[in-house]
Amino acid sequence: MDFRYHHAKFDHSENHHHNDSGCNDYATAVAEYRKSFASKKDVLEQTPDPAVKAMLLHMEEKGCETVFDRFDAQKPQCSFGLAGVCCRICNMGPCKITKKSPKGVCGADADVIVARNILRSVAAGAAEHGARGRESMLALKYASEDRINIPIEGESKILATAKTFGLETENKSTKELAGLIADILLEDLSRTVPGPHRTLNAFASNERIKVWSDLDILPISPYHEVFESLNRTGTGNDSDWNNIMKQMLRTGVAFAWSCVLGSSIAMDSLFGLPVRSTSKVNIGALEKGYVNIGIHGHSPVLVSEIVKLGNSDEFQELARQNGALGIKFYGICCSGLSAMYRYGGVIPLSNAIGAELVLGTGALDLWIADVQDVFPSIMEVASCFKTTVVTTNDSARLPGAEHYGFDHHHSNMNQTAELATKILNRAIESFTQRREVPVYIPPYEIEAEVGFSVEYINKHYGSVKPISEALKSGKILGIVNLVGCNNPRIVYEKAIVELTDILLENNVLVLTNGCASFPLMKLGYCSTAALERTGDNLKGFLKELPPVWHMGECLDNARASALFKAVAEASDIYIKDMPYAFASPEWSNEKGICAALSFRLLGIDSYHCVYTPTQGSDNVTEFMSNGTKDILGSRMIVNVNHTELANEIVNNLKEQRKALGWD
Repeated sequence: MDFRYHHAKFDHSENHHHNDSGCNDYATAVAEYRKSFASKKDVLEQTPDPAVKAMLLHMEEKGCETVFDRFDAQKPQCSFGLAGVCCRICNMGPCKITKKSPKGVCGADADVIVARNILRSVAAGAAEHGARGRESMLALKYASEDRINIPIEGESKILATAKTFGLETENKSTKELAGLIADILLEDLSRTVPGPHRTLNAFASNERIKVWSDLDILPISPYHEVFESLNRTGTGNDSDWNNIMKQMLRTGVAFAWSCVLGSSIAMDSLFGLPVRSTSKVNIGALEKGYVNIGIHGHSPVLVSEIVKLGNSDEFQELARQNGALGIKFYGICCSGLSAMYRYGGVIPLSNAIGAELVLGTGALDLWIADVQDVFPSIMEVASCFKTTVVTTNDSARLPGAEHYGFDHHHSNMNQTAELATKILNRAIESFTQRREVPVYIPPYEIEAEVGFSVEYINKHYGSVKPISEALKSGKILGIVNLVGCNNPRIVYEKAIVELTDILLENNVLVLTNGCASFPLMKLGYCSTAALERTGDNLKGFLKELPPVWHMGECLDNARASALFKAVAEASDIYIKDMPYAFASPEWSNEKGICAALSFRLLGIDSYHCVYTPTQGSDNVTEFMSNGTKDILGSRMIVNVNHTELANEIVNNLKEQRKALGWD
């Protein structure tokens, strides 16, 4: 099938430019966009979380800068970067596209430069989630071979996955099946010889597989597609922006079905499924007098062992012998969420943007930084409050931090318990050395319910059929997966919270995970008390369940897509035609682009308050916004006004319902 943005095909026969030079007047659009950027003053006045305001004022008093100070200092942000027309791929530049110089030194125009930059971002996002997923896949494989002493706790997940893969389960132990599954996941992640992608073919719908096959965007593997993305965007390679966009979609498919779903399968198989439970949330849940350990990052293998050992009687008693009341764990970003819903006893405090504010309380004795979304700035704040920072991943070193982790080859994964023991002992030592550090904890905490999944919904309702019936009857207007990172361009966490208010008022069921889930937990949306914010129809259906279902960390987008698929199948309707939406109001990094792309590949529209850096190319901007409507059934809608964006989501859900004859 040909591939072209304004037809249901990709077509390489011609490129369509805004004018003969291929250069549009992006300066005006970028200048208007920059006017919408928030300031620290805006955050102080409008943040929905009073703990954030209290900590920002406290940090100012202490003379500690935060991400919001640095964002203000960067203004005005580079117009070439915002428009995506700065090219640094070769060393003949860097080149920027303007009316005066509509082509780079090599002859690349705005379309090519913008497309190459977006493809490289998607490749980076795939590499990031794929790399952290590989660690879990390796751990599952090594555990099945008794090469590491980590128990395999997800027996039900392993059996279900084995059946979906078509594996023979008779007379096979859980360990044997785990090993077979790990081999499939690793092969799909790193395949070099073209062949069927088994995870994709086992779990994706036949309708989507046919769409992707007809578009020729079925991937070989994430390793290959990332490799190929960097290859074709190199000097003197692919100069057809249409073809570059095709590779972006192909890399997105690889990201979704290996880097996300494959990683999720490995984690659930090794550590078990999430458990619906209640947890304290927000900075006010910090307690003085304990050995307080912050867990920050995305890789669960070592972190899970640290949490299990730290909660043991042995280490709790050791902490008491050193003058503490015990050991407590606090979650920042995704590692904390992952451990929280599996083991309990890990209290989620903040997403990555708010990490400095957590450190600024002075209450943390040790900060465990594993991989991704750990900003280098935390070292300055940690130094101010004498918090020991430990890194555990060779891909994420921090200058000045101590390092206890797996090596580049993961050859010491069999020393997981020993590494965890060293880190816990270091935490207790740090506690004894910090007793004079003043602690400030704003008095804001709440309880949130977590641990939702397709498996839990099947257990609670008997199947997903009641969800399907509630959608058809209008008790649920639609389902929205509201996720993503945070971005200081937007007033911190405001868009997420106020967009959710509008969705709930209109009887929309909200799923959430990752960084965007923190404000929803902190402000009571993940509890039954939030039913008071909810329309009567949804409230009547949910009864004892909260209106926002917390599904875990950022990788757990796989849980949302699995629920979307299951409910669509129960309704006997394609996913693309269901009243579904993906919302990532404050996204800020490459993984955020990939996450939105994953759902758009399913035919689900994505909604954002942050633009992708494409405004320098009309063609690429149009492709990203509307060009996938005909070929995939989805669009990308961006509006910096989150209230308008929320209302557009609701209206579009109503249109989808009308098309189905449900209203």
